[in-house]
Amino acid sequence: MKNTETISHEGIVTKITDDELEIKILAQSACAACHAKSACGMGEQAEKILTVPRPEGKDFTLNQRVNVRMGIGQGNKAAVLAYLFPIILLLVVLFVCLGFGLNEGLSALISIVALIPYYIVLYLKRDKFKKQFEYTIE
Repeated sequence: MKNTETISHEGIVTKITDDELEIKILAQSACAACHAKSACGMGEQAEKILTVPRPEGKDFTLNQRVNVRMGIGQGNKAAVLAYLFPIILLLVVLFVCLGFGLNEGLSALISIVALIPYYIVLYLKRDKFKKQFEYTIE
C-alpha cells in the first residue's frame, strides 16, 4: 500500500496471545494537522488500545514499538458506522417524534433511547467487523 492510501500510527505491544496482539497507540501532535484524522479518530483521544490479529511467522515482544496501518477507506467506513449513522438515526427519530406532536424533551429522550438497539447490533456484529477492518503491523 502507498502512504497516501493508509493511516499509520506508532504503537506499543502491551499484550500477546496466540491469536492476537493488543497494541496501545498514542496520538501524537502531528495528528492535529493530519488530513485523515477524521477517518481514524485519533485526533479526539490521546490513547487507544487496538486488538489486532497476530501475523503469522512474526515474533513480537512486550513493549515492542510497531507501526499499525489501516486503509483510509476502512477508516472512513469506521467513521460512518461510529458517527454518521447514529447522528442520522438520532435526527430522524427526533423529527418523527416532533412530527407526531410529542414535546421536545420526550422527543429528545426517545431519539437517544433509539440509539441503544443500533449500538447493540454493532456490538453483536463485532466479530464480523473485526474481519472487515484489517490492520497491518510493521
